[in-house]
Amino acid sequence: MSVLRLGLCVIGVYSMFLLWAVAQERLSVPFQHIDGQSTDKFKSALFLGTCQSFLSSLSALAYILIRRKSGSSLASLLGLDFTSMTKANGSSDSNTNELSSSKLSINNRPHPSKATTHTPSSTPKSLLLRYLQVSTFITLAAPFGFAALSYITYPTMVLGKSCKLVPVMLMNFVMYRRRFAPHKYIVVAMVTAGISVFMGFGNEKPSKASSNGEQGQLIGVFYLLINLVLDGAVNSTQDEVFVRYKVSGQQMMLWINMFCTLLSIAIGTLPLPHIPVIHPSSGAQSEFANAIGFIRTHPSVVVPLVQFSLTGALGQLFIFETLQHFGSLTLVMITLTRKMFTMVLSVVVYDHKLTLGQWAGAGIVFAGISVEAWVKRKEIHAKRILQEKERAKIKSL
Repeated sequence: MSVLRLGLCVIGVYSMFLLWAVAQERLSVPFQHIDGQSTDKFKSALFLGTCQSFLSSLSALAYILIRRKSGSSLASLLGLDFTSMTKANGSSDSNTNELSSSKLSINNRPHPSKATTHTPSSTPKSLLLRYLQVSTFITLAAPFGFAALSYITYPTMVLGKSCKLVPVMLMNFVMYRRRFAPHKYIVVAMVTAGISVFMGFGNEKPSKASSNGEQGQLIGVFYLLINLVLDGAVNSTQDEVFVRYKVSGQQMMLWINMFCTLLSIAIGTLPLPHIPVIHPSSGAQSEFANAIGFIRTHPSVVVPLVQFSLTGALGQLFIFETLQHFGSLTLVMITLTRKMFTMVLSVVVYDHKLTLGQWAGAGIVFAGISVEAWVKRKEIHAKRILQEKERAKIKSL
């Protein structure tokens, strides 16, 4: 069942975010003005994020309502009814232990005490504060990634983002003193090295080169590092929430995207002064007002904008399902390999030529994935043998 769930998550993430990437690429090129004589680019990354987070919260709410059990209270549907969760622990130990055993395989043992009980500090308020913390990290991370592109080329950005596994593990250790099974470090090293080799040996030249000199390059790398650290904090905090609180991936998705929407609306609508990276609009202008004005004068932007937001929202359902049952490292490996498959698809469709070094990089990545699959298969096989032995003991009694 876990293998089937993982397969469905991978297919969902790949399909939705391939369509999402198509829309994102379309949004990065100029759109025709209604006068038919000029073209302009859509520049409001904050507005894009707000549209996606709003639809993501709606899709998560719809999923929760469709899958709800009869007689469930509103608090339990939203993951805030800790009293009923505590009472239900005695009758659902097998389910919660199965959930906790899938969390990152930390030191090769589950966290039953944290995953199935709530400490005195585990209150709805503390959980909502955790959600707000994650949403703040996400809202701050996106502008830094976008700002970095003003100083570094896009291949440099992709190369940096391909090393996201490293800050995820680093922030898990720094923030929550969490350790991982030895094979996780091997897989992380192989996947990161493989994608780095694939990108490094490519012959494709960037479409835009930075004209800011060496100092500008350093600023871009600095922004990228901030983006990666914030991304790592997001993933590690999400893991901590799953370990400490008994919530589903869709409940987390709902609250995080709700808070992201509120934070983005506050930043985008208020006439804030110029804040580097966070609020680039000058003269106390509203960024959303400029974005809406662009949509009115460039109506052709509506279709890719809706596609971008909708596929991103549906893709997040699969992302949070993966995060809940398999942990952030598995999720990051899926998203990183999705980039690899996107590149391979581009090679097939557009007849690009890969260098020998790029094929070697792809081989390293798939070898890393094979290591993870092999270890996970051994764990599942050992678990089944243990369950069969326990059943045999019960029958003998």
